[in-house]
Amino acid sequence: MEEVKRVMSMKDSESKDPVSWPTLFCRLFAHLAKEVTGRFGEEGEEAIKAGVWSFGLERGKNIAERAKAAGCEIDVYSYLPNYDMGRGDDFTADSTYGDNQVEQLFKQCGFADQWIQDGTEEYGKLYCDMIDPAIAKGYCEDMECIHDRRIYEDGVCSFCFRMKEK
Repeated sequence: MEEVKRVMSMKDSESKDPVSWPTLFCRLFAHLAKEVTGRFGEEGEEAIKAGVWSFGLERGKNIAERAKAAGCEIDVYSYLPNYDMGRGDDFTADSTYGDNQVEQLFKQCGFADQWIQDGTEEYGKLYCDMIDPAIAKGYCEDMECIHDRRIYEDGVCSFCFRMKEK
């Protein structure tokens, strides 16, 4: 295999403690996205987005199965309580439930923070733009995700998960 000459510098502190799972995930994703987009340009970028979309659909279907197993309806009110990813202190959000929708405002995102810290946000955006709409669609065909603000540009991420009007 040809030696990869494009290297991203992602230094950790002097600490001997292991890095967090969001840090490892973000760095792996950035390396893969950089390599694929570097080799294949726009077609590679579309492939990365398609892979994230597929991953999101699968996660959404699994969240729906978790909700069903817990005896919940597949609706916006059961979405977050059955979510598949622990968030911990790296992710802080306020959730507001309304008429057939839930809005989330993230003031901190461990993923975006890591991509920004590493200078790899261009790759993180490929993930961020696709993942939540795909998870919502996988969870319920009639649910949509509106992601209208991102930490990268706006300092916060804003999501609205709602059922489509029929």
